[in-house]
Amino acid sequence: MNAYVLGFREIDHTTLMAVGGKGLNLGELSRIKEIRVPDGFCVTTEAYKKIICNNCEMSDFLDKLGQLRADDRGQISVITGKIRSVIEKTEIPLDIETEIIRNLSEFGEERAYAVRSSATAEDLPLASFAGQQDTFLNIIGKEAILTHIRKCWASLFTDRAVIYRIKNGFDHGKVYLSVVIQRMIFPQASGIMFTADPVTSNRKMISIDASFGLGEALVSGLVNADNYKVRDGTIVEKTVSAKKIAIQALITGGVEEKEIDLDQQNRQTLSDTQILQLEQAGRQIETYFSCPQDIEWCLSEGALYIVQSRPITTLFPVPEGTDGQNRVYLSFGHLQMMTDAIRPLGMSFLKDLTEQFPVHLAGGRLFIELTYDLASPVGRRILLSAIGKHDQLSKNAILSLIKRTDFMNSLPRGKRVFKFGAEGLSWTLPMQVINIHRKNDPAILQNLIKLNEASITELQKGIGAVSGDELFTFIRQDLKKLKERLYDPRSLGVIIAGALVWNWINEKMEKWLGEKNAADTLSQSVSNNVTSEMGLDLMDVSDIVRSYPAVMEFFQHANDETMYEDLAKLEGGRAVIDAMRGYLEKYGMRCSGEIDITRTRWREQPTTLIPMILSNIKNFEPHSSRVKFEHGKLEAEQKGQELLKRLEQLPGGKRKAKKTKKMISVLRNFSGFREYPKYAFIRRFDIYKKAIMKETALLVRKGVIREKEDIYYLSFEELHEAVRNSHLDCRIINERKGDYEVFDKLTPPRVMTSEGEVIFGEYNTDHIPQGAFAGIPASSGIIEGRARVILKMEDTHLEDGDILVTTFTDPSWTPLFVSVKGLVTEVGGLMTHGSVIAREYGLPAVVGVENATKVIKDGQMIRVNGSEGYIEMI
Repeated sequence: MNAYVLGFREIDHTTLMAVGGKGLNLGELSRIKEIRVPDGFCVTTEAYKKIICNNCEMSDFLDKLGQLRADDRGQISVITGKIRSVIEKTEIPLDIETEIIRNLSEFGEERAYAVRSSATAEDLPLASFAGQQDTFLNIIGKEAILTHIRKCWASLFTDRAVIYRIKNGFDHGKVYLSVVIQRMIFPQASGIMFTADPVTSNRKMISIDASFGLGEALVSGLVNADNYKVRDGTIVEKTVSAKKIAIQALITGGVEEKEIDLDQQNRQTLSDTQILQLEQAGRQIETYFSCPQDIEWCLSEGALYIVQSRPITTLFPVPEGTDGQNRVYLSFGHLQMMTDAIRPLGMSFLKDLTEQFPVHLAGGRLFIELTYDLASPVGRRILLSAIGKHDQLSKNAILSLIKRTDFMNSLPRGKRVFKFGAEGLSWTLPMQVINIHRKNDPAILQNLIKLNEASITELQKGIGAVSGDELFTFIRQDLKKLKERLYDPRSLGVIIAGALVWNWINEKMEKWLGEKNAADTLSQSVSNNVTSEMGLDLMDVSDIVRSYPAVMEFFQHANDETMYEDLAKLEGGRAVIDAMRGYLEKYGMRCSGEIDITRTRWREQPTTLIPMILSNIKNFEPHSSRVKFEHGKLEAEQKGQELLKRLEQLPGGKRKAKKTKKMISVLRNFSGFREYPKYAFIRRFDIYKKAIMKETALLVRKGVIREKEDIYYLSFEELHEAVRNSHLDCRIINERKGDYEVFDKLTPPRVMTSEGEVIFGEYNTDHIPQGAFAGIPASSGIIEGRARVILKMEDTHLEDGDILVTTFTDPSWTPLFVSVKGLVTEVGGLMTHGSVIAREYGLPAVVGVENATKVIKDGQMIRVNGSEGYIEMI
């Protein structure tokens, strides 16, 4: 027999699908000693299903709703209105009504009750649907309660609830509703308590909002509530607001707004004793649920009642391995221009490559611990110098933390991470930089490239001869070679030499000639930049495609599975196949977020390139790649000659010109190389991936895993064990897929502490126009154009004159740079990929613009000032 009603004491974790998230949490709260929860029961989802699921009209409506997108608001509104009407007119079956009335009689039919919705996708640890369904207060009488139960069922289909489910991927037909019937409390005060600060995310700080009367005034924004911050039994901050209105219950049922007496409006809602009592209850509830909570409370006749508690789902997880001491963590993703969540297999490889750093895992991202660097005056200086080149907002966040003397004094001492050149490498590195600068010999680069190419060739031969257990041993050994290449002092010396010279030119030209960012123009079309060459090479592929109209038409609907087979049937198809394969042979290992080995590579999904090819055809004349390169080279040469002539006119000008000429030569010889080490590193990753995926195919055939992509949710060691034993507990994959889905929606902080506190950095905006958005001037020049907000490369549709606006760019985004006139990113610094390539292509660029993809709308006209570092709306 189906249970249509469950009392709070009958509810436990096994009844989630019967009582929904809110009902489950109330049942759990009722089990905590010393926590008062108003009595009540839940009308279970079985009652909802009996009403809804056998209704043919409802089935038709749900089918239509399932075909709509979140922006189909007009159609959503029409359908949901019809659904609500059907539900509210439906008679509640006698057996369900009888159970409800019997439970009501136990608590007293004449009493007032709160009637609340509780969906099966609500108030869960991984998804909070708070406020998406309706709540009704002070409902009196069985008929009124039955009516409001139907209203709660109908509220599952308000416009906002439906749109929220669409955006979060929940099936309307698989989300069911329970209704909570809870004895009404008539409070003198009520409010919300967060057991982690909702502004800073600090897990040690409790934040309490309080106002007079029912909490609806606070929730609906009718009143400015008091706010109290409490930490470890001490009230550290109190904000007492003017509370002009309270919502009170009426004797006859329902509620009303009531004006608070003038002499009471500025009175503190809670006494200090009551504030601390709330803190104690909050910590007790948090401990029970094992995660920070968002708690609704009320105070009546001096007694504290808890009417709801739900997990705070917006908090970014605290890095693993905290020891109770104050620690500081820096987002590795912001330094690498890849802030997306990384799957476990990808994380295994990254942790191996960063083993010399104290890295911690949180929310599917890596964080570098900075504690010991910040505790040292010398370490602080080196750290700030190193990070500022990569992400200015991270540097500014650390600067704001340094001002907190008490916190800084509490940091433990230990071995620093950032040493010379921010790499923590041997004393030989400074000598490498000096020698490279002094010799200024481009042959150094060619030798380094030859060494890397030979090593990669050796890897390709060796990995093809091993399989099974031997493959994993082979990859572990080769990872050591990869690290040797990545941290080779000679390679790092070339990169640092180029960066130092770039800085020198900018500083000296501004000091001597009053010219800002002179090195930007001098950096255009340098040699040996494999990433900028990638963009130009795709223009050459585009030239081949443009010769064959049938291919261009086919590209409008090509798919990866049959692309080459279909191309072979078309005029010019063979030539395009050869061009595409040649391009992918050199660059097919690239993709967005390429430092995660689990990401789909261009060679695996070649149609990713099609939008960029078509944009090139639309926006450029044939043979434009060489023209573009030569034009940049000529501009750089002319700028160099102009600077030297102007310098010669100054006092001591010949000496200054001679020094500058050498610096320009070093810049153009060596600055392009900084893109090569990552190119080589990603090529190695792709070779590993090809070999691993062969082993994965065997696992699928043996039935060890269902899909080849399942291995992405295993660590390298776990995958090795699965291959060795031909066995795997698939529950771990399903669990991690769920974790990844949650992590992928989170925005990682740049800097955070071991208490979970997010440290924010801000720009000095004194020098920019009012209303402009500040960032870092990464590539000089001013350009106006249409903003194209692009979050995925495959969504690219560019017109001539467009300005690319995105979260971050890594090398895979370079082919887009040839088609745009400017660049805006949320993440980045002066020496990160997007900035370097923008300078080489001569694109005005502003990076590190917080929330750029949200504040700038696709299609909006904007002005990018890459010289001063700001964006204006036109």
